[in-house]
Amino acid sequence: MHDLSPWSMFLNADLFVKAVMTTLALASLVTWTVFLAKSYELRRARRAVEGALERVASARSLNEARMELGDDLGVVARLMQAAAREWNFSGEAVKDLQERAASHFAEIAKDEAAQARRGTGVLATVGAIAPFVGLLGTVWGIMNSFIGISKAQTTNLAVVAPGIAEALLATAIGLVAAIPAVVFYNAASRAAKTYLESVQRASGVTARLLSRDLDRAYFPYGVKNPPNVRLAGE
Repeated sequence: MHDLSPWSMFLNADLFVKAVMTTLALASLVTWTVFLAKSYELRRARRAVEGALERVASARSLNEARMELGDDLGVVARLMQAAAREWNFSGEAVKDLQERAASHFAEIAKDEAAQARRGTGVLATVGAIAPFVGLLGTVWGIMNSFIGISKAQTTNLAVVAPGIAEALLATAIGLVAAIPAVVFYNAASRAAKTYLESVQRASGVTARLLSRDLDRAYFPYGVKNPPNVRLAGE
């Protein structure tokens, strides 16, 4: 009698099938690791952005907002610093200052998007190819089973079943690796999207603070082209 427990089937499987099963098991481990790490990273990043936005909610200028943030080095602080730096570089050439600042905001958001999606490609890859890798192990195992049947010259189910069961285990492990990977990829994508929406909100808050500072500094009476301000392109 053959022991058809998963561990016994693994031990009795062909060397190639064992390699396939081991690879799929490692892929599943990587999938869980990436998902847990990414979930923690994105949750922490989103909470940091939302906390920073709450702290600057009552700020009336960029300087007030930066003072509220203090030593914070998060994405909200980077957006504020980018706006202040562009203001300093522009001097009195303020005509296109908001557009130039917006380009900096877009670059920061792009960097955050790349960081948020980093590692999720592993989940997509495992979800896409794990079933086929498992199927490869199954095909190889069944092929060896048929070769064994021809050598034994018998079709007794007690002789045939263990080899086929060992081969099918590879497909089962492939599905066990692939299904969570697909679910985790979708969950990570949604978490990344939620985080990037928070970053866009922070970009909008920074843009509004910059606009208010510009109006107070250069257009206190609603005059759009005061004689003492040199506008870009003039």
